Amino acid sequence: MCLWIFAYLNYCVPRTRKEIFETLVKGLQRLEYRGYDSAGIAVDGNKKTTTEDDGKIVLIKKKGKVKALDEELYKKDCMDLEVELDTHFGIAHTRWATHGEPSALNSHPQRSDKNNEFVVIHNGIITNYKELKKYLNSKGYEFESETDTEVIPKLIKYVYDNRERDDMSFSTLVERVIQQLEGAFALVFKSHYFPGEAVATRRGSPLLIGVRSKYELSAEHIPIQYNTKLHFSSDEGVQDKNSHNRPDKPDKSTAVNSAGDGKAVEYYFASDASAIIEHTNKVIYLEDDDIAAVVGGKLSLHRVNSLAGEDSVRAIQTLQMELQEIMKGNFEAFMQKEIFEQPESVFNTMRGRICFHTNKGRLKDHLKEIKRCRRLIMIGCGTSFHAAVATRQILEELTELPVMVELASDFLDRNTPVFRDDVCFYISQSGETADTLMALRYCKDRGALTVGVTNTVGSSISRDTDCGVHINAGPEIGVASTKAYTSQFVALIMFGLMMSEDRISLQPRRLEIINGLKILPDMIKNVLTLDNKIKSIADELYQQKSLLVMGRGFNYATCLEGALKIKEITYMHSEGILAGELKHGPLALIDKHMPVIMIIMKDACYTKCQNALQQVTARSGRPIILCCQDDQEMSENAYKTIELPHTVDCLQGILSVIPLQLLSFHLAVLRGYDVSLPLPALSLWTLIT
Repeated sequence: MCLWIFAYLNYCVPRTRKEIFETLVKGLQRLEYRGYDSAGIAVDGNKKTTTEDDGKIVLIKKKGKVKALDEELYKKDCMDLEVELDTHFGIAHTRWATHGEPSALNSHPQRSDKNNEFVVIHNGIITNYKELKKYLNSKGYEFESETDTEVIPKLIKYVYDNRERDDMSFSTLVERVIQQLEGAFALVFKSHYFPGEAVATRRGSPLLIGVRSKYELSAEHIPIQYNTKLHFSSDEGVQDKNSHNRPDKPDKSTAVNSAGDGKAVEYYFASDASAIIEHTNKVIYLEDDDIAAVVGGKLSLHRVNSLAGEDSVRAIQTLQMELQEIMKGNFEAFMQKEIFEQPESVFNTMRGRICFHTNKGRLKDHLKEIKRCRRLIMIGCGTSFHAAVATRQILEELTELPVMVELASDFLDRNTPVFRDDVCFYISQSGETADTLMALRYCKDRGALTVGVTNTVGSSISRDTDCGVHINAGPEIGVASTKAYTSQFVALIMFGLMMSEDRISLQPRRLEIINGLKILPDMIKNVLTLDNKIKSIADELYQQKSLLVMGRGFNYATCLEGALKIKEITYMHSEGILAGELKHGPLALIDKHMPVIMIIMKDACYTKCQNALQQVTARSGRPIILCCQDDQEMSENAYKTIELPHTVDCLQGILSVIPLQLLSFHLAVLRGYDVSLPLPALSLWTLIT
């Protein structure tokens, strides 16, 4: 997934190139908290001496931190940093790699050609980039990076090279490009052919525009224009003369600074308000398929099509929050924010990998070798280990192979036998987990096929494995992993679907799971609406010293993961218990004072879990039950219930873990702990400083 974007346009506001650099770099630094692996900027390259290259766009890109990019900027002695630019547009980007390893070449901005005629920054994923790349290759366009993004500047150059009229506007070019793109994107374009102009658009990824001017803005909203005035007819090749898109005839009714030319104004484009708030609190949030264009200092908006019931204007909003609050949105901590991001992170994990129209998966790497193996070995630590436990049962069902689930440290301690016809999975959010890496090297030495499941392109595990999957959950800032767990869960389910594509007897089961995945993001949203109820339960539990979480079958992993979150964040003892083992010792802990959470869903283990519930209530236990909606029997036997949407049994664990994530967060807050800075990290920081 390409990551965070920032751009700055100064119109009739003189700025030295050094000041422009500082603004772009500062914008990127405000986005550093989200994590990234490389960074880059594009600016106009006016040089000390006048040459035919004067004004050519200059790209400066660097692997690593923004600080390294900042240092690189001042090494470009071909550019006069003190020259003052009355009007200029610069773009900047931090990248979290998904297509191609972290490198300067794969960093953004991506360019159309060696002359940098068009450059673009991108947040999102283009799912049809292979088809577009193949087509553009056939037309003679050469690619230099491994990214999905590079097709975009190549495509706009193709449209420009084949335009019907010489006066086709920048925003019309962009309109034609986005009609060919599939997937999610927020895009900002810059071109040598349209100096001082900016075009931005979005679909499925966030993008907002900040406006700063010493003059009072002429309106509090911007009307939307539609395609009836903007589109070039393929038959006539003629653009309507009334279009605001013509650079020489902007439509004043749609412009922010519409009183006339010459009004000084600055625009800031960003994925996140945290990069804008220090400059201005006046912002416009773009909606999907909006196209924003700045021409002659005037900002205008249009859309390709009008949808029934949609707003015909975009409001200029006033941000009320401080910078730190903007970074976390309306949430108290990054962990809480990331819990609420799970509808999007789960969707991003599936994006482009399952076609819900044909009910087919698209993960094909090393499929033949994997199908010939004799067993699957899933290796991880902590939360990643629990993701393997959560999916073991469905993987055994869909692959009809034995599946071993191993803690990496224990796997190494035992010198576990591994053979050439084994397939070993290494699950890690960071891709750098030490024990998991050691297990990877152990298995490679024994000839096993290795598969990585990570959230970090270019990490050690992603580099050293034979093949793998990037879960595309986005960087996790919170110490306790939440959205990475559910994305790992989904990624492993998709692997099982891939393995069973050609098994006729499993097709009804596969279709059931695919239909469940299709509506999973909406179901997660429904679960998140229970936050207030879960907080009220936390109000009763936060003074307790211990907490038990019980379940079995597909929900056993949820017990382990929920208990881990509680221990990790609240410093309360918590234990995940397999309900089938209750009578073999843990039952001795049950009384009216011991908080017990039980996960009882309508699946194959429903009756068995009811038996465990009877044992708990017989010992005067007061169980808090996670159950399916409208399960009257559970409501009658529970002290409290948390009713969840019912989905396919193998996906239920994704929904049932979210209340436990929320519970751990609220318990930590009520117990007075800083969720963003747990005690071990705080102690280390104290020692360092």
